[in-house]
Amino acid sequence: MLIEILIFLLLGILAGSITGILPGIHINLVGSILLSSTFFLTLHINPFYSVTFIVSMSIAHTFIDFIPSIYLGAPDEDSVLTVLPGHRLLLEGRAHEAVLITLIGSLLAITTILALSPLLITFIPKLSAAVQFFIPYLLILVSIFLILTEKNKFLGLFIFVLASFLGLSALNLPLKDPLLPILTGLFGASSLILSIKQKIKIPQQEIPLLREIKIPKKDFAFPVFFSTIFSSLLGFLPTLGSSQIATISSTIKKQNERQFLFSIGLINTFLMILSFITIFTIDKARTGSAVFIQTLLNEISLQQLIFILSICFASSILSFILAIKISKIFAKNIEKINYTKISFLILIFLSIIVIIFSGMIGFIIFVTSTFLGLTSNLMGVKRTNLIACLLVPTIVLYLF
Repeated sequence: MLIEILIFLLLGILAGSITGILPGIHINLVGSILLSSTFFLTLHINPFYSVTFIVSMSIAHTFIDFIPSIYLGAPDEDSVLTVLPGHRLLLEGRAHEAVLITLIGSLLAITTILALSPLLITFIPKLSAAVQFFIPYLLILVSIFLILTEKNKFLGLFIFVLASFLGLSALNLPLKDPLLPILTGLFGASSLILSIKQKIKIPQQEIPLLREIKIPKKDFAFPVFFSTIFSSLLGFLPTLGSSQIATISSTIKKQNERQFLFSIGLINTFLMILSFITIFTIDKARTGSAVFIQTLLNEISLQQLIFILSICFASSILSFILAIKISKIFAKNIEKINYTKISFLILIFLSIIVIIFSGMIGFIIFVTSTFLGLTSNLMGVKRTNLIACLLVPTIVLYLF
């Protein structure tokens, strides 16, 4: 049985690497496809092997999905905000450093959540109802802060309101995966079009060794503290993802580029693992992967949860090593590629992905989101205001 688990673990990491590298393919989407096709169920595979595959795939995805965001400007739902600082570091020849920082954050997530798991198991059921009352008001404060930090507050408010309406409209349309066209357009396609327009040339990338990446404790203590606190307090709620929690954390404590990349790497992996814990604690699944596991195992016992967390730990170590190697390949070859052409090809690829998974209505949302992302850039408004497409629908959901 141990050999079979190892095989499925490695297969899951391979699958997660593929979904992580391919822009626009979110792990929740893959989980939904597997669930709807009942792929594993029809093959009568031992449920623990299936769980091993889906858990390892999910963890690998959280480690590797930052690579296309940073090198190609093509994010998915969880890595969307890395486009902003990641692209700047790419143009400075420091993309591999940016990836390493997110990976260190992701690796720290597994050790942090394992250490906190007894507390999380104890307090999540008690916090689940209490915290929900405060969420919309906290998000309102974050929204106000984002607008007030703009140089031109009127333009900031204008973009914020447009992004809000876009999110509210798209999330109420009959789309299978509404976040795909919204976020891909706002942050991915708009960045790619700007790259094409500006004919950006990627400089030679530095490839520092892992030991050369310095993470000063005094500079990263606050990002770790805030990211962990907000991920633990809010991460078990199904409507809050890494983008919203990263925005809350960075709004309360302003972070530089390296700190922000570190934080979002930690939050992304932390939330995925937390989604497995919430199945055990409150019997609620907040990710597609967790839904699939819940379907396979029904009620999860403590022993099964320990098994899942063990797979998370093993997958994290292997994914960390694999992601470094993949990033090095990108770093060595990205400057040799015509970035304008590759941006154009990725733009076409994202358009096809949107049409396949969200249909023509989704494509219209994608085009609209892209124009809004471009408008924000041309007006000189920070693109963090575009996260209103997630913040405001979440506020409305909890208030009404």
